[in-house]
Amino acid sequence: MEQVRVTVCALDPITRAGLTNCLESLSEVTVAASRSADEIDVVVAAFDRLTSNTVAMLRTTANEVAKPIVLVIDDIKEAELLTAVECRVVAILPRTAVTDDRLLHGIRAAASGGADIPPNLLGQLLAHTERLHREVLAPNGLTASSLSAREIDVLRQMADALDTNEIARHLRYSERTVKNIIYAITNRLSLRNRSHAVAYAMRAGVI
Repeated sequence: MEQVRVTVCALDPITRAGLTNCLESLSEVTVAASRSADEIDVVVAAFDRLTSNTVAMLRTTANEVAKPIVLVIDDIKEAELLTAVECRVVAILPRTAVTDDRLLHGIRAAASGGADIPPNLLGQLLAHTERLHREVLAPNGLTASSLSAREIDVLRQMADALDTNEIARHLRYSERTVKNIIYAITNRLSLRNRSHAVAYAMRAGVI
């Protein structure tokens, strides 16, 4: 099997060294010396628990490397699962249950675009997501992508290369309303322009 290139993320040097040694013993894994996104397939992170410091490190790593993360952790609470997923975590391995085979399975899953989350944690994540949608998003007319149904309608029209006047006519809005919707989308989500907004919506799977 093709080698999976990984980099290690940990707060303390002892954990980092131990995890590196463990990974280097796996025949299908190469620990990359560089943190360049071009030379890494997967990030393997190990923490006792998610704290403000570990979450900050995960976010920084996710932004810099932009690769899926395998998280080895002692304890993770239901409310922290969504934060982990937002930081590109696709596999969660309880530290007490980690073996070489289990770690390799998680790395392979991450490298192939899959996920590896224990059933009990997956159930908690789904329950938390459903509760978030029911109690926060739905009452405010939002979807999981932070876009309202009206905003998604406008983005679909933009994806079809319609201009402001055409969108207004199709959706029976005023041109000012369409412009305000587009401004709200790009400003709230820090998007550069209309093309960037359409690309964001496509990646989020809403159009």
